[in-house]
Amino acid sequence: MNFKKALFTVLGLMIFASCNGQNNQDVVTKEAIYKVINNDSLMLRVYFPDNFKKKKKYPTIVFFFGGGWNGGTITQFEDQSKYFASRGMVTAVVDYRVKSRNKTTPFDAVKDAKSAMRYLKIHAKDFGIDTKKMVASGGSAGGHLAAATTLLPGLNESTDDLSVSPKATALILFNPVIDNGEGGYGYERIGDRYMEISPMHNITKGAPPTIFFLGDNDKHIPVATGKEYKSRMEAVGSRCDLFIYEGQEHGFFNKSKKKGKYYYETVYEADLFLQSLGYLKGKATITKAEN
Repeated sequence: MNFKKALFTVLGLMIFASCNGQNNQDVVTKEAIYKVINNDSLMLRVYFPDNFKKKKKYPTIVFFFGGGWNGGTITQFEDQSKYFASRGMVTAVVDYRVKSRNKTTPFDAVKDAKSAMRYLKIHAKDFGIDTKKMVASGGSAGGHLAAATTLLPGLNESTDDLSVSPKATALILFNPVIDNGEGGYGYERIGDRYMEISPMHNITKGAPPTIFFLGDNDKHIPVATGKEYKSRMEAVGSRCDLFIYEGQEHGFFNKSKKKGKYYYETVYEADLFLQSLGYLKGKATITKAEN
């Protein structure tokens, strides 16, 4: 059996979505196994825009859930995925191996994230993906993985087609674990190997435009870390829009927090960011929550 064809077993689903500023609509999704490793089948779910045409290329966002590389759920960015699908993008949420379920390390998670990006690029025609407008996004450890797909030169799965780049063309990061050096998040698990896995320490010329959301009461990601990341990005000539939210803690952007106030605010700002890159057209159909 052709291995790539075996991986491309797709299940079509219809999911009911309700987006702020949008009429209720059905969002078509497909699920695919992007990788099989150590008897673990890793899945991703793709959301398609209304009136999707397979021969057309669509700007795309790939989301990675958070959970400290220990746990988490693929549904974390379901609402963001549905919203951006309603705006005419192809979106995807990715499952990857974590310590609680798979006894794996952050290094394994990075390999999975890169495998997912490569899989989507290899199957770009099947999913209608414009690989020249492909965004990686995520929250907390998922934000780390999003940045890692693009900034880290190593940590590639040996079975991947390494001729295919896993790099995104833009990053949308929600309180990301971005510094794994001494004193940074996860250093106790990573130790002297931090240079391999820390996005902060791998920013080089050509790093893609980035929007970075952070609360100033985040106990895991200090504001100073966000500012240092922005400074290093700008030092190599790259764009980094840093939004700091007063009084907000880690995970503030989730729709379940504060009645969705910061979910709406961050998605709105992400929409404007994507408009500025030419990935979205027209005005945002989501509005900021009332104060």
